[in-house]
Amino acid sequence: MRDFRDAKAIAQTLREALKMKSVSLTHSESLELVATILGFRDWNVLSAAIQSEVQPAANPGSTIPTTVRPAAQNQLPVVPLRDIVLFPHLNVPLIVGRAKTIHAVERAVAEDRRILAVTQRRSADDNPSVADLYGVGLTASVVDLMKLNDGSIKLLIKTFTRATIVRLVEAPFLTAEIAPFDELRGQDEEAIALSRAVLEMVFAARNSGQISFLYDQSKEITKPGTLADAVAAILTCDIRQKQDLLETGDVVSRLQKILALMKTDQQAA
Repeated sequence: MRDFRDAKAIAQTLREALKMKSVSLTHSESLELVATILGFRDWNVLSAAIQSEVQPAANPGSTIPTTVRPAAQNQLPVVPLRDIVLFPHLNVPLIVGRAKTIHAVERAVAEDRRILAVTQRRSADDNPSVADLYGVGLTASVVDLMKLNDGSIKLLIKTFTRATIVRLVEAPFLTAEIAPFDELRGQDEEAIALSRAVLEMVFAARNSGQISFLYDQSKEITKPGTLADAVAAILTCDIRQKQDLLETGDVVSRLQKILALMKTDQQAA
């Protein structure tokens, strides 16, 4: 009997069955539908569950079934972020001052320098727990750090890829067990067409602040998903909207959302 681990095969069977009834679904649409049918929030959460193998402790804040979790090597110290959502392929300065976060950074530097940067749902939370963090963050590496006189630490981190949080352990500092985050339709014709539309809007706004820098940078960006993330990082929208962009694994959908936000910005200017 098939279970959630057979999701891709189920999605393919579903597409073929619906095609016979003249109902057309894209590959990503069928994956999202199967994820919903199986009781998962979306395909990324289901994908994380599929790639997990080890039995974890119970975690009421997780959206992943407690029957699965990734291997131990996928554990990273967590750096919670206030009022900022990061995107891949950036060099970002941060200042951390909370004791648990400093401990997490020190552990990361003592090992392989890798961390998971995750945005808090409420910036006012000084001691965020499992339920206080979003479920998708970014793997990153501590490039440099400097201890300040007040006891806080100034960091320079380099961000890499999205990661889904499968489980969080809270002591002695936040540690995340993570699974890869799938990116869909990154090279589809629609994604390429939408990326051209985004570039046209960037070109039109090239004389304004950060957009000017992005315009120069965008000439060298060839992947629609990478372009989407570069634009998302400088959009003037709220934290929830940026987190939504971070959690949108379907590149076509991400570009569509970015175009809508850019048009809103343009109208407000």
